[in-house]
Amino acid sequence: MGLFLAINPPAEVRRGIWNATAMIREAAPSVSWVAESRLHITLKFFGDQPESALEPLVDTMRAIGQLHSPPLARLGGVGAFPNFRRPRVVWIGVDPDPRLELLHHDVELACERLGYPVEGRPFRPHFTLGRITETGSAEQLRALRTAARKVRFSDEFPAVAIDMMHTKSGPDGTAYDTLATAPMRGV
Repeated sequence: MGLFLAINPPAEVRRGIWNATAMIREAAPSVSWVAESRLHITLKFFGDQPESALEPLVDTMRAIGQLHSPPLARLGGVGAFPNFRRPRVVWIGVDPDPRLELLHHDVELACERLGYPVEGRPFRPHFTLGRITETGSAEQLRALRTAARKVRFSDEFPAVAIDMMHTKSGPDGTAYDTLATAPMRGV
C-alpha cells in the first residue's frame, strides 16, 4: 500500500487553486499536472507499506491530531523545486505557520518511534501543482516562469484534520483514497 499523511483542503480552496493556476497549465501543457481532486499538503510520505502498518500509523495519527488545535494554512505564491531554471516540481506555497511546523515535527517524531526515518529536508509546506519529468526548451521554461509570476492567488483555511491517504494506480492514472481521518483537537 502506498501511504502518506496529508492535510486536504476544503473543495472550494482546491477549486480556487485550480482556477488561479490555469494559465500555468496552459503555458506548459507537457508538465504532468496534478488533478484538482488530488491537491493536498503532504505531512509525511511512507511509500509502499504492508497492510499491517496501517493500524499503528492511524492510531498514532489520531493521537497527534488530539494534541493540536487546527493550524491555519495560508496559501500564496507559485514556485518550483529546486528553482525555475531547473524545475522538477511546480507548487503553490503555504506560509510556515508555527502551529503547522509543530504539527509536522510531532508527526516526524511519532513516526520515528514506529521505525520510519525522519525526513532529512526542512519542512516546506506546499501544494504540488505539477511534476516535470523532462526539462523543456528554454522557451518553454520561460513561458512557465512568466505564467507563474502572473498568478495572483491567496487563500487560507484551518487544517481541521490529518488524513491517511492511499495511492493507487489505475488505467486513468494515480488516484488517492482517504483511509482514515484524525480530527484536530476541538474539531
